[in-house]
Amino acid sequence: MKKFNKKLLVAAVAAAVSISSNVYAADTGGLKIRVTDKQGQPIAGATVSAKSPESLIGKQAISDSNGYVSLRGLDPSSKYVIDITGASIQPFEAKNVRVITDKNLNLNYSVATSSNSIEKIVVSGRSVTAIDTTSSSTGLDVTLDMTESLPTGRSFQSYLQLVPGVKPSTNGNPSSKSGVNYADLNGAAGSSSDNVYYIDGVNVTDNVSGTAGGNINSEIIQEQQVLTGGIEAKYAGGAGLVSRVITKSGSNEFHGSINYYFQNDSLVADYDNNSKSKNKFSTYDTAITLGGPIIEDKLWFFASYQLKNREDDITNSETGEFSHTVEDDSDLGFGKITWQATDSDRLVFTYFNDPRDLSGSRLTTTAYNRQRTQKTGGDNYKIDYSHSWEDFIINVGYMEHEAEFSTVALDKSTRSDIAFLSTSPSQSQTDIGGLGADTIRNRNKQSAYINFEYYLYTDFGDHTFEAGYSIENNENITNSIYNGGPQYNSIAASDSGVSFETYATGQWTGEKGLAAADYVRVATALNNSGNLHGADLNNDGTVDEEEVKAIVFNSTSGNPTGDVNAYQIEQVQQASSKLETKGKIAFLQDSFTLDNLTIKAGLRAEKWDHIASTGETIFTFDWEVAPRLSVIYDIFGDGDSKVWAFGGRYYDPLRTDMTSFAGNLTGSVLEERVYVNDDWVTFRTRGGVKQQDAFFSPSTKTPFTDEYLIGYSTNLTESTNISVTYTKRTTKDIMEDYDLSIYSEDGYLAGTSLELPLSYFGYDKNPGSNYVIGTLAGGKRDYDGIEVTFKKLRTDNWFMLASYTHNDAKGNSNSDGNADFQGDWEILDPRAPNMYGKQPGNVEHQFKLLGTYYFNNNLEIGGVYNWNSGTRYSKAQLISGRYLPLQVDEAYEFGGYKTNWVADNSVGSEVTPSYGTLDIRVKYTHDFDKYKAEFFLDIFNILDDQANTVEQGLISGDGNFAFGEATDWVEPRRFYLGARLSF
Repeated sequence: MKKFNKKLLVAAVAAAVSISSNVYAADTGGLKIRVTDKQGQPIAGATVSAKSPESLIGKQAISDSNGYVSLRGLDPSSKYVIDITGASIQPFEAKNVRVITDKNLNLNYSVATSSNSIEKIVVSGRSVTAIDTTSSSTGLDVTLDMTESLPTGRSFQSYLQLVPGVKPSTNGNPSSKSGVNYADLNGAAGSSSDNVYYIDGVNVTDNVSGTAGGNINSEIIQEQQVLTGGIEAKYAGGAGLVSRVITKSGSNEFHGSINYYFQNDSLVADYDNNSKSKNKFSTYDTAITLGGPIIEDKLWFFASYQLKNREDDITNSETGEFSHTVEDDSDLGFGKITWQATDSDRLVFTYFNDPRDLSGSRLTTTAYNRQRTQKTGGDNYKIDYSHSWEDFIINVGYMEHEAEFSTVALDKSTRSDIAFLSTSPSQSQTDIGGLGADTIRNRNKQSAYINFEYYLYTDFGDHTFEAGYSIENNENITNSIYNGGPQYNSIAASDSGVSFETYATGQWTGEKGLAAADYVRVATALNNSGNLHGADLNNDGTVDEEEVKAIVFNSTSGNPTGDVNAYQIEQVQQASSKLETKGKIAFLQDSFTLDNLTIKAGLRAEKWDHIASTGETIFTFDWEVAPRLSVIYDIFGDGDSKVWAFGGRYYDPLRTDMTSFAGNLTGSVLEERVYVNDDWVTFRTRGGVKQQDAFFSPSTKTPFTDEYLIGYSTNLTESTNISVTYTKRTTKDIMEDYDLSIYSEDGYLAGTSLELPLSYFGYDKNPGSNYVIGTLAGGKRDYDGIEVTFKKLRTDNWFMLASYTHNDAKGNSNSDGNADFQGDWEILDPRAPNMYGKQPGNVEHQFKLLGTYYFNNNLEIGGVYNWNSGTRYSKAQLISGRYLPLQVDEAYEFGGYKTNWVADNSVGSEVTPSYGTLDIRVKYTHDFDKYKAEFFLDIFNILDDQANTVEQGLISGDGNFAFGEATDWVEPRRFYLGARLSF
């Protein structure tokens, strides 16, 4: 174990009795059972026990004077057997009762009394829909029987699409409610960086991107709990969804499975879009699982291995001809040991790994010379020990998550992006040369924790006390190697002679390294260099911004492609760097229940240090305390209906991408240059100690989201339920990087309403870095949403879930994690004209319907229908690879400064067409001896509606697609075949 790991574990154990914040190890649930006679009168003194073949723990208690008994600390399972016995009670047994993680479900059982019969009454399942009348959380418990009967992708990320309100996703990291769902970089929608992902308590959220950084074989998932609102203080996250996967364990009997799933292009209908019509592919995945006893009732094991492979033949987007083949291979291993040493002591060790090798991009618009191989994944460990007394549980553990995300360029030649003004070029014309760099990345996480849970029963109500403390370390280790010398952003030879101002306005096709905000930097560099390179047009001995704007680009000297020199970036020092964030997180909460009322009050506190590559602390976010309070009322006291309200704050700590921005002092150093008349002039140095790229300004705050939620839920019948929730959220203290040469007293916005004095950032004088990381002045996102959900449990051979969600999202910033352009260009300032509007990436209306019918001949038919009203996007111009809002044609003055501000009806003004997809699964099961054979046929997009999902947002187009033209579509109808043998 590493030196850090030892210290981490010792510190956690010494921290006192507390519970993990990011690793909540008690993945257990509970049951609140009421025992009554046939007349509905409570029965006191009944012995109620719960036991599952999938758990080493059983619970037993005696009903109180009101007939109630609470059984806590139960492992999640759908196979619990509830036994009720007692004097003058006919023995009663309920089978296949479900326990869900972190839920305390209400059950009512009516038993016969004063009977001389010793025959046990046996029922299957339960008679009414279970509601947790002590919870204010919204979301969905994705159960094993649900995923095995419905057509889904084979990953825990794909299961998220079953959850009400979760938006369509391009990469398996979907947004929910107010989560950011749009990035200015490439104008991409459909990916959120707000979510938190756990696998058996291991936080696998990538500490740089905020997306899922780990994967597992879907065959080992016992349950997936997805929280989308009303989240308790013991959980990290909240601005997006929280996904908690609980894996299967062994049992007292050996059980296992082997499966094989297959698909290729012959099982896919023809593409309506010609650019994809010639793509060929084949894919399969196969997995084995095995679990059972090492020592019955004491020591269990469960293990699995999955192999996934996909091979694609990619066509050229311009010619439609074969270009290259992409291989995608994943090997997923998993192992879990559960040791119930005594009735009160349990030790669990979990391991999984997820290496993946990808030989290139499947995007037809990515030129072959820009292809890269990717290597991702790593080893993940968790060891967890718990001891329980009658009403007290203590738990301690350690986890480690390793994640590589490395890329290697296939073409090592110099990269050159060519910008065109007078013509509409092809992709091959704009992207010449290789990818530009090989990057070796490792993003690791370690955490240690100790926790407790205490149940206190009094005459004035019942309490569940939970408290917690954990320490966490995130590492971002990067070594980037530039290939082929400097990387160029050149100008097409046909556009020779254009000025810096024309080049920097964004009216170009192709990626550029310059922007209007660079006028000051270039002027400063020229004036400090002692060589004005002929840019001093009025011969006054200095170069000003207007003279920089007048610089003309017309030289092709030394250009690798013979185009016009404009901008280059060169790596002048190559080295590895390790950046870290270290967190201390604590929480305390009490769930108090008195009669029909439950009050949950909690505080969550987090403190984070950001560590530079030198090992020194460059910034500390001091303790931030987030209160969370919910009130839940069981309307009639029978567990059949509730109303609730929640108010709370969720903090969103800055990730290691910002640590890297401010703390890369020993790693690679890059120099950015602009071509001025006869030579390259360095105007910005990135990385290294000579010119620190950024500082955390002393006044920087942690971004937060405040949520207010009210809801109502009731059982309509014994098997149906309806819930309605209203959610209001506001996100503030958004993080951004600022260019002080624009905003400070010495910047060109000085004296205007947009000026931000140095005191705003906490400075007395300019710190001298390229940028400062600060809180985005005026930045906010507002959200209002209504969600209606109808559920029907599996009775009469079928189950169903239907949901409608309305999302009203507005704001003036998409910034989240990696800083954007809002502190670098005044027109994008949140306070500037026309910046507040409909939030790009939002989907305003969603409807989901899913369900399964179980025939008596072992045949099942399940279906999922997803409809959405389309995704919002902005009218955009391309600047430095970012889709930034369109500007007005005529400059005008605002707040004392005149420029071409963002145009009205530009931000979030456009919406892609609405569409719906219907997916179907047909499953047949055949039982023989102790074995079960299952055959699957999934039909995705059975209606073959290849609707438009993405439209071109660039007002001038990108050379391939015009503004508003479809750029991506729903995949055509496709069949997926699978079989599984289990015992």
